[in-house]
Amino acid sequence: MTGGFKGLLLLSLCLLVWTVPIDRKQDPPQEEKPEENADTGLYYDRYLREVIEVLETDPHFREKLQSANTDDIKNGRLSKELDLVGHHVRTRLDELKRQEVSRLRMLLKAKLDSTNAQSVQMDHASLLKQFEHLDPHNQNTFEAKDLELLIATATKDLENYDAERHEEFKRYEMLKEHERREYLKSLDQEKREKEEKRIEELKEKHRKHPKVNAPGSVDQLREVWEETDGLDPQEFNPKTFFKLHDTNGDGVLDEQELEALFTKELEKVYDPKNEEDDMMEMEEERLRMREHVMQNVDINHDRLVSLEEFLKSTEKKEFKDQKEWETLDDTKPVYTEEELQRFEAELRDKEVELGRRAEKLRQEQELLKERSKALEVQKREYQQAVIEMSQKQKEQQAVNRQPPSGPNGELQFQQEIQKLANEDSQVLTGLEGDAAAPKDTLTNTMLPLLPWRLAVHG
Repeated sequence: MTGGFKGLLLLSLCLLVWTVPIDRKQDPPQEEKPEENADTGLYYDRYLREVIEVLETDPHFREKLQSANTDDIKNGRLSKELDLVGHHVRTRLDELKRQEVSRLRMLLKAKLDSTNAQSVQMDHASLLKQFEHLDPHNQNTFEAKDLELLIATATKDLENYDAERHEEFKRYEMLKEHERREYLKSLDQEKREKEEKRIEELKEKHRKHPKVNAPGSVDQLREVWEETDGLDPQEFNPKTFFKLHDTNGDGVLDEQELEALFTKELEKVYDPKNEEDDMMEMEEERLRMREHVMQNVDINHDRLVSLEEFLKSTEKKEFKDQKEWETLDDTKPVYTEEELQRFEAELRDKEVELGRRAEKLRQEQELLKERSKALEVQKREYQQAVIEMSQKQKEQQAVNRQPPSGPNGELQFQQEIQKLANEDSQVLTGLEGDAAAPKDTLTNTMLPLLPWRLAVHG
């Protein structure tokens, strides 16, 4: 990113490069790795990054950024330059905003679904007002107001970011102490005393470490100069040191570049292989060191250290102070006993609530089991009914295929044959009375007719 664009990031658009100091003792890398932007931790981080990347592609806007100062960015004057960017840039920004609005709508829907909110129709325009990084009244195009809101919201959110990190660490420490106390309560007296002794030994072991130089002091910087940069400590030069550790060459040291300078000091106290060293505490220590330097060096409070500010800090009395840095072990606990008690009360309330939900889920599970059993019974009854119906159909089909029977159980076609035989006998008898007709002639005449009559009546 350009130096001017870093000016926009100083308000904490904060898409700065996470860098590591150059180690002169190692062979130079064969290929320069691409820069990786550090996550700001904001819920709209991706949207923020993409807007910045698109704006940086416009030559006019990039030129304005290079000449803009902090006030121009803060008071929104820079946002007015959006009207002069290219059409393809505006089109891409419009697309990004529509995607962000769509994402926020999905978040809102998921939130409403998780709370079982019964809402037939959601008023998205009203719900989107809770998001301050864009204009909710215009959901289709990216305007100057959107850029102004994005800068203002990111600045405000990231100004509170350090405070939120401290609060998160405090809760972590209280939870750790709570779990320690609860564990000790579960032990008998002999085991409890043994465990308490072991914990104290670990704490004492953690406290035994080399001197930690105050961050930003000449001793601390010379140590980096010698051990990381591989240079003679007697030839320490603040201006050269600054340029060495301005790894992206934008003329300022950002927060990540500063924090990278403290690695050597932190390694004196924390080792991930040691049981007594807590890596969460190490990151809190890193944050405290960076804040200490910023308070003493960052004159204009833009969250960046310029070369001029850095050189001025080396002229202060504190720069040559050889006082050792007080680590977290040397300071007061980050929480009070009252805060711990309130925290434990919150945990108990949450435990009760989780227990209530677990019981509700258990009851629902039992109900589902009962319903499953009832459905299984119904399924078996249905299958049996289908089998019986199929059997009855087969029996009925068998009955329909049998010849018809008479009232005495005889086959009906035998009655017909008998009836026809009687009728024919009568005819023959009548004919036999006719003397003019010879008997053989009558018989020969009637016998061929018998099958035809059977066929007609049968």
